[in-house]
Amino acid sequence: MTDRHETPLERADRNFVELLQELRVIQTGVQILFAFLLTLAFTQRFTGLDTVQRGTYVTTLLLAVTASILFTAPAALHRALFRRGVKRLIVDVSSRLAGAGLVVLALALTGAVLLVVDVVLGRAAGIAVAACVLAFCAAVWALLPFGLRRRAAGERSRTADPPPGR
Repeated sequence: MTDRHETPLERADRNFVELLQELRVIQTGVQILFAFLLTLAFTQRFTGLDTVQRGTYVTTLLLAVTASILFTAPAALHRALFRRGVKRLIVDVSSRLAGAGLVVLALALTGAVLLVVDVVLGRAAGIAVAACVLAFCAAVWALLPFGLRRRAAGERSRTADPPPGR
């Protein structure tokens, strides 16, 4: 691991900038999903949705707006606490908000896919495909980073300790 030779405040500043960059990437997708969901209610086909589909729609819409709120919260938090000397706290809370946003976004994406596939191919196909989407989100957004973190920790511990007998 490379030592950056930065102060705690410099590290907090860098961490916050990195987090905001991540959120910029995510927020575009959330905005597109939210816009798509908002327009659905005004299409002719919407009136033909059954009760389950309408429930899925409303739930997914609320999940998308919740994700959007969670992903924009770090900017609001920063604005509210600007120049209060609590940058590390802002970074820590913002990171948790972003993590919660990813969970909610995974559910919103799953719900959107469930709704569309249910309408196009039927309920069973919708449930199956939505389950795959949720599993894929969990694999790429949670299991992959967890595995890489464990691997990196193992590599660090092997390079920090000299092999026995030397």
